[in-house]
Amino acid sequence: MNGNRFGRLFQVTTYGESHGDAMGVTVSGCPAGLELDEDDVQAELDRRKPGQSMITTSRGEPDAVVINSGVQDGYTTGTPIGMVIENKDARSGKYEPYVTAPRPSHGDFTYSAKFGTRNWGGGGRSSARETVNWVAAGAVAKKLLETQDVQVKAHVNQIGDIEAPAVSFEEMLEHTEENEVRCADPETAEEMRDLIDEYQTEGDSIGGSIYFEARGVPRGLGAPRFDSFPSRLGQAMMSIPATTAFEFGLGTEAREWTGKDRNEDWEFDENGDPVPEGNKHGGLQGGITTGQPIYGEVTWHAPTSIPKEQKTVDWETGEEKDIQVVGRHDPVLPPRAVPVVEAMLNLTILDFMLLSGRMNPDRLDDQPGEYDTEYHPSIPDNE
Repeated sequence: MNGNRFGRLFQVTTYGESHGDAMGVTVSGCPAGLELDEDDVQAELDRRKPGQSMITTSRGEPDAVVINSGVQDGYTTGTPIGMVIENKDARSGKYEPYVTAPRPSHGDFTYSAKFGTRNWGGGGRSSARETVNWVAAGAVAKKLLETQDVQVKAHVNQIGDIEAPAVSFEEMLEHTEENEVRCADPETAEEMRDLIDEYQTEGDSIGGSIYFEARGVPRGLGAPRFDSFPSRLGQAMMSIPATTAFEFGLGTEAREWTGKDRNEDWEFDENGDPVPEGNKHGGLQGGITTGQPIYGEVTWHAPTSIPKEQKTVDWETGEEKDIQVVGRHDPVLPPRAVPVVEAMLNLTILDFMLLSGRMNPDRLDDQPGEYDTEYHPSIPDNE
């Protein structure tokens, strides 16, 4: 199975299945000299983990991370960082009816058709549980970007037909984590929660979207065409399970704008540098960053695991049957996907920063050849 690695210089390789022994990720390309411990990673994993509220799956996973390589005395060493998150609350028995009878709109049939087999417990590798690895890697990227004054934030801006008003970056920082829906507008968050409760009571689910924004990203990142910033970012966001759309800047609304109205004249900023007078393009022109805030939106369809009665066929018995997908599932995905979106945005930005030479890929202090550093280990004191 290919497709388990993301990034060019900051490479993330993941493994694990929903109901396997553990999830795991190897991060290659992290510069040496970054202060890093398990608490840094755990803080992000706690935002994604199940069982946070009544609108998330009740699966009781602590998602406790163990860093088992790449860190010495609290600093990264420049070698691959290995992280493992054990699965503690897997219950595969509820998935036995679907071994040869695929659940509607899941990856059951397509995985079996591609490989001739699959790990069926909890959806195996196709499960969104795999994103725990992405958030762990994203936590490392986040710490590195903080040293460059790059900041990323996201919030749930729509659930079903309830859409939040535009909020500022500061409002996202202040309010997103204050409610279980992770919507930065408190009043809209209450409406969203009521709507989610309605669908959950009916044994159904609902879709939604997340708005994201990045501040402090330098201009000049990205290469034209296949390595453009938006094409790589689109790949990152569309890799998240259950996503159906990605857009930046005006996004799909751009089809309603004339060229004259969408185009933004150039002016000089306070430093005498040319800058567009607006930011309808979402911080990206010609596939390359402008230095302005990067913003956009990602859309999710409704979760496919629902207790309402559905129909399937069993290719082993030849039966047509009615099924109810019972178990522990989210009625809506964006609230737990906010840290996943932030992780993928951090990973994308960092990879481009390293590729462009804005950061030394070997060491954070950018002192090639210097060996007697503050973060180099000392002779152990055995007295």
